Amino acid sequence: EPVNVMRRAPGLAAGSREARGSSLMMGRVERSSGAGTARHDKIAVMTPAILLVRKSGVPHEVLEYPQDPSVASYGQEAADVLGVDPSSVFKTLVADVEGVGLVCAVVPVSAMLDLKALCDVVKGRRAKMADPAAAERATGYVVGGISPLGQKRALPVVIDASALSHARVHVSAGRRG
Repeated sequence: EPVNVMRRAPGLAAGSREARGSSLMMGRVERSSGAGTARHDKIAVMTPAILLVRKSGVPHEVLEYPQDPSVASYGQEAADVLGVDPSSVFKTLVADVEGVGLVCAVVPVSAMLDLKALCDVVKGRRAKMADPAAAERATGYVVGGISPLGQKRALPVVIDASALSHARVHVSAGRRG
């Protein structure tokens, strides 16, 4: 059953930690004539997420672009550079849920994770954002490039119901840019 695990954050500051998303986007998408210098052809780095979708036969397209390290919101940067609708770009956040452990939540880059709603879904008592180093160790990816796919240790993944309103969504393929 679809559930919402996000809080709308229309005034979310681009530089805030909650606004950060993943930069290398993956999903089945059309080529865009939007601004930016995105690459759609050869893949520079093969990640576990890309290997997983290829092996599984999931239709996808890898979109790469030069990531600007000075940009605070990786997800918004990805949407801008790739010329895609920001509401279709999802970030992967790792939360530490009491009684459950680490859990991945996939929410739009324009929203904040609702920790209480996440607890309700995974039957946990309370939650907080995971320590970045713990998230990196568990997933095998760096913060800002954490993918819900191909993780080092398979964490439970909760995807916000708003993803169902899109024909295609964009998530990190396992690295920034």
